[in-house]
Amino acid sequence: MSEQGAPTVSDVDLTGQAREGMSPGLHGVLAVPAGAGPWPAVVMVHEAFGLTDVMKRQVERMAAAGFLVLMPDLFVDGGVRKCLRATFQAITSGQGRAWVDVEAARSYLVARGDCTGRVGVLGFCMGGGFALVAAADRGFDVASVNYGRLPRDLDAALTGACPIVGSYGGRDNSLRGAAAKLDGALAERKIPHDVKEYPAAGHSFLNDAPTGPAAMRPLMKAILGAGPEPEAAADAWQRIDAFFHTHLAE
Repeated sequence: MSEQGAPTVSDVDLTGQAREGMSPGLHGVLAVPAGAGPWPAVVMVHEAFGLTDVMKRQVERMAAAGFLVLMPDLFVDGGVRKCLRATFQAITSGQGRAWVDVEAARSYLVARGDCTGRVGVLGFCMGGGFALVAAADRGFDVASVNYGRLPRDLDAALTGACPIVGSYGGRDNSLRGAAAKLDGALAERKIPHDVKEYPAAGHSFLNDAPTGPAAMRPLMKAILGAGPEPEAAADAWQRIDAFFHTHLAE
């Protein structure tokens, strides 16, 4: 956390960024670092369980590292089940309401007087897959992919991509081999990157508490190794912060 104090966290109305296809009533959680800006900005994309308290703490954590951070609520229109399906479809197709909402968040940040104009995108789980696809031709200068599923056409997704930092858990059975495949593809294309797999970690290891319905957690733990892994998380956050500061510098 900054020596100057804690970030200021608030809920912001994004409807002023109105554009065709945007979710009605779109809002998000904004965290502004302590002290004087301007700061580089980050659009955070939440995991599949939505904009939970755990996700809100992730926003505050990154703001404490010196970034202006906004996480839009992609599930504001229709609840988790309906919006989750639509968001995964958007990731696959590269178009849809989720993309409009994320662009509204990016535009909101860029328009602020305390933003340097440089913006990254960071996502967890579902949001990690989103961040990977958003790395090319979406106005972002750097991307952080955290246990995000790789697109079927990885070649197309990485064409023109910005620098990427990726973090995966070796105990996540749903994403076996994803880190190595992504690392190889980025190296082949000479895209600046830092991809690491943590053997002792599973899915959602960057979270500071378990997420999702309590009844599902034992199954998620068994299949995905899901849950906090503080040692791996500390290393991953250090890598993410350093990578973003490097590539978002003016």
